[in-house]
Amino acid sequence: YNLLGTNQAGVDVFAQLIHGTRIALLVGFVSTGIAALIGIVIGALAGYLGGWVDILLSRLIELVMCIPALVLILALIAVLENPTIWHLMAVLGVTGWTGIARLTRAEFLKLSKTEFVTAARALGAGRLRIMFRHILPNALAPVVVPISFGIAAAILIESGLSFLGFGAPPPNPSWGTLLNAGRSNLQMWWLIFFPGLAIFLTVLAYNLIGEGLQEATDPRLREAGK
Repeated sequence: YNLLGTNQAGVDVFAQLIHGTRIALLVGFVSTGIAALIGIVIGALAGYLGGWVDILLSRLIELVMCIPALVLILALIAVLENPTIWHLMAVLGVTGWTGIARLTRAEFLKLSKTEFVTAARALGAGRLRIMFRHILPNALAPVVVPISFGIAAAILIESGLSFLGFGAPPPNPSWGTLLNAGRSNLQMWWLIFFPGLAIFLTVLAYNLIGEGLQEATDPRLREAGK
């Protein structure tokens, strides 16, 4: 019994959706993990060291912000002979860290002037220990919010690219690939409805998680909700 029907070749749509979930979440978590690692390190260095380091890294952030991820992915697909889903994740991660870096920089600028950092310096703690052992745990709360939104954005981009035929190569099932298969045969409406519903619910869930984290970590939003 096929719970969500079958495609033109008789393959179960529910099984394809389950396998597509693995690809969607893999793209979301890996690409956002790369972006978070780059953004936190660069933002921490810019915010804590200041001076010419801050100027150079801020210009680098502005430069990367001008690079459209989709155009870079399409150019990479045109250049590479056998592009894989890992190339897509790498490009999304390398181009999606700027918002995280700016938030981390702002938090490090604020926290580097606090008393506990001054006390750590007086005790002889090194720069790296102060940055990643003392300041970073206190700066993570607002940084987690764009990470959650980034996961949703990466899933949406991957689904869109797969729908256009530039995503995960066959035989890997993807939600966007299922949508593309349903487009060629509109009578099989379940090939469009169920993958579209999966994309919608997943992106909505991560956006709601991001909004919840934002309300939990921002005292102004908490006060407005009372």
